[in-house]
Amino acid sequence: MKNKTIFVACDTSNLKKIKKIISQTRTNKLKIIPKFGLQFFYSKQGRKFLENIKNDFWLDLKINDIPQTALSAIDSLKDLKKCRYITVHVNGGLEMLKSIKKKVKKINKNLKVLGVTILTSLNNKSLKEIGHTKNVKQLVLKQAALIKKSGCDGIVCSAQEALMVRKKYKNLLIITPGIRLPGDSSNDQMRIMTPKQAFKNKVSGIVIGRSLTKGNIKNNTKKLADHLNK
Repeated sequence: MKNKTIFVACDTSNLKKIKKIISQTRTNKLKIIPKFGLQFFYSKQGRKFLENIKNDFWLDLKINDIPQTALSAIDSLKDLKKCRYITVHVNGGLEMLKSIKKKVKKINKNLKVLGVTILTSLNNKSLKEIGHTKNVKQLVLKQAALIKKSGCDGIVCSAQEALMVRKKYKNLLIITPGIRLPGDSSNDQMRIMTPKQAFKNKVSGIVIGRSLTKGNIKNNTKKLADHLNK
């Protein structure tokens, strides 16, 4: 499973805990990359830490604004040399997606742009409440088409939609959050799957948070490796 990419969600503003997650998920059996979201990035020490980090990492900001503001946000991140993935929200529209991909090519050739679709905390009922008339699968497929058209590198969707997207878009990176080890609580996620099930659905990588970071991180990491190598 070393060729499968696993992102560990570093969802804390505690720098000591961040360092612990990074060091204790390091293993020869799996390729694990830290993912930092809004909580850590907005924290007092977060931005500074990411300037100097030695590890490749994913910055999960879900940028969503008018194209010029989105471009300015991307430009402000150019000092983060080890950033390898950045998320933008498909809700920003085709022009925003295209503009961001064009800007990224200029400032960091190693940076992949991932388009976020329907959050895994939402389901068909949630979409209806928001005002959408399409169901989750219909909307994700529509958004995947925008991501492909924009030239962005990949899509973030739940593993439940991944196989459908893979059949239509062979070369897109497909990264799936909402991943839980067998027997773990779903917490605030609606559309979840185990790591093994997700990779069977042809995903490029998975995001796993509490199943790794809650409790004994080393033991949890070993449990993940054993699960994937059964």
